[in-house]
Amino acid sequence: MKPCVIVFPASNCDRDVAVALEQATGKAPAMVWHGDASLPDTDFIVLPGGFSFGDYLRSGAMAAKSPIMRDVIERANAGTPVIGICNGFQTLCEAGLLPGALLRNADLKFVCRTVTLKIENSQSMFTSGFQNGQFVDFPVAHHDGNYFADDATLDRLEGEGRVALRYVDNPNGSARNIAGILNNAGNVLGLMPHPERMISPLLGCMDGAAFFSGVVKAAA
Repeated sequence: MKPCVIVFPASNCDRDVAVALEQATGKAPAMVWHGDASLPDTDFIVLPGGFSFGDYLRSGAMAAKSPIMRDVIERANAGTPVIGICNGFQTLCEAGLLPGALLRNADLKFVCRTVTLKIENSQSMFTSGFQNGQFVDFPVAHHDGNYFADDATLDRLEGEGRVALRYVDNPNGSARNIAGILNNAGNVLGLMPHPERMISPLLGCMDGAAFFSGVVKAAA
């Protein structure tokens, strides 16, 4: 696997993701600046968490217009696996690679804590390291994590098995407790929780390590 991590101004989880990917693959990922015109030779793309461009306009709105995103969108549409974590999820929605939008948390407060998630679809390459119905713990850290879509879109996501993860105790008001969704082709995942923050016993949990090792195994 040749992974890469897109780095935007004010990304703050890019190095965390890089560590998680290196732990899972044995090689450091390419770190790609948002202003670059094209991606290097890669077969796996991660948009990390953070507060790209200070979350001006809307979270992820300016990042979605960065030069590198033209190639990210082209690669995603051609089948390259893409993960967007937290701000990366917001960016994927703003770029049109995933449906819906991430709104302000229902209580209008920043939430930062570990949450329990239920694996709703273990058949995707991103969740293949788990079993359907399994519970995992990942941290969240966001102010705009309230996933919203119209009822028809939500019904379609549910009916097509594109809800990948669901909150057990919803921290932000997301519709139907949705924590992560897949695109129609199954090669793009957006999730608000941070698996890269749970990759070592020193961090309190290894569920994130299982997430990344499962992705690597499925991609191989």
